[in-house]
Amino acid sequence: MSGFGEFARSQPLSLGVELELQLVSLRNFDLTRGATDLLASLVDDGRCGDIKLEITESMIEISTLPRDSIRDIASDLGGLIDVLQRHCRNNNIGLAGGGTHPFHHWPERRICPGERFDGIYHRYGYLAKQFTVFGQHVHIGCASPNDAIWLTQALGVHVPLFIAFSASSPFVDGVDSFFQSARLNAVSAFPLSGQCPPLEDWRDFIEHISFLQRCGIVSSIKDLYWDVRPKPEFGTVEIRVCDTPLDIVQACALTALAQSLARYLLRTRPALNTALQAHVARYNKFQACRYGFDAMISDPLAGCQRPLKLIAAEMLNTLAEDAAALECLPWLKHLERQVEQGGDAQWLRACREKSGNLNDVVRLATERLYSTRSIAEEGL
Repeated sequence: MSGFGEFARSQPLSLGVELELQLVSLRNFDLTRGATDLLASLVDDGRCGDIKLEITESMIEISTLPRDSIRDIASDLGGLIDVLQRHCRNNNIGLAGGGTHPFHHWPERRICPGERFDGIYHRYGYLAKQFTVFGQHVHIGCASPNDAIWLTQALGVHVPLFIAFSASSPFVDGVDSFFQSARLNAVSAFPLSGQCPPLEDWRDFIEHISFLQRCGIVSSIKDLYWDVRPKPEFGTVEIRVCDTPLDIVQACALTALAQSLARYLLRTRPALNTALQAHVARYNKFQACRYGFDAMISDPLAGCQRPLKLIAAEMLNTLAEDAAALECLPWLKHLERQVEQGGDAQWLRACREKSGNLNDVVRLATERLYSTRSIAEEGL
């Protein structure tokens, strides 16, 4: 398959995490254009992973090394943020999580240098600048390419769970969007976003991508903005719908959810009806983005709707055995409390209510990102 290569070997259920982070001015906490200069002056030995540019100069991405445990992921994320935070301070830049910046103006963004970023800008126009949104991507190692295709579709059913647990983007353009995750509205504007189509196996995936290549629609796997997609060069499946959390503890909890759910799905192999699920996938995704745990999720197999809050509670209970085997149970207990108490989107709204302005909301978010580093590394 031209341009895609073979499916790399990876340790089953191994993990990798990417976090897209906001670069903000410490003067007014608006986004700042500092990524290229920051990266040019950054000195890092790479022992915790990689720090690299993203689409605009107001973003930076950190990515862990491939790891087997959440504890090691927490250590990598903590180390990367520690290095990045020191360099940011030297450049009078703040670092924050969250799926959107609450009040930045997208026309002010500057595209980062590089052939790929320039190509995206010329292909998608203003959407590239509006793509200054921030997500967490979780990679899960698979034993075989056929496992990867099956897991991609099995995880697709649970996209609303990941959206609700990670939602941290209630504000857009200085106003409350009424969404829990407004970030995904920007992603949905791209033509190859959404759910993986029904595929039987790896050969079917190759034929599908080759067809898109022949039609001139894709040239790289990066052109696919699927909610969940296989990543052949890493030997993984990548979950892409999560907003960037406000702290490392939440990032680790989301990763623990992904690993535990993947183990459960691969162990039990529930029957999939991808054709039926395709009819409700877009609606269910919207429900989770708009309402979070107050969403009503359509079940095409049962022909009814169910509260996402109930689905989440049941799923966390179902995953207890697999989470315990992976030493992830404390992280799922952390998520369990959020089903009733609310998560990052609610925290941001509470900060807005208390402070009366969005500048202070971002300031508090910068403080929160760094404050939980030691908690994540030590474990819950």
